[in-house]
Amino acid sequence: MASKFSDLLGKTIKGIYVNEYKNAVMILLETGEAYMMHHNQNCCESVRLEDVCGEFDDLVGSEILVAEEVSNSDDPPPDCAESFTWTFYKLSTIKGSVTLRWLGESSGYYSEEVDFELIHPED
Repeated sequence: MASKFSDLLGKTIKGIYVNEYKNAVMILLETGEAYMMHHNQNCCESVRLEDVCGEFDDLVGSEILVAEEVSNSDDPPPDCAESFTWTFYKLSTIKGSVTLRWLGESSGYYSEEVDFELIHPED
């Protein structure tokens, strides 16, 4: 089920996990909910987590005070495809902040967005 990143506001994170290919991030909440950040891959595109600024431990166990998403198409990466989008996801608690920096590249005809989905609703 598609969700908005801001749905995390006021919730408490139990854990955050990045897969080995850096193309999926799982966010587990203390409520039992789980959210997945990923991209449903098509032919001529690539969307991946480029960088994590901050420590996930600063988010675990405290209420999320900031959950914002910002995208831009400035500052092309080296060896850039025809089209690209940087998307930044910022999470903050009273203990600190983490920014997830994603890069989407394509021929210009495909999506470069990160999908944010609720994958396990609260029981």
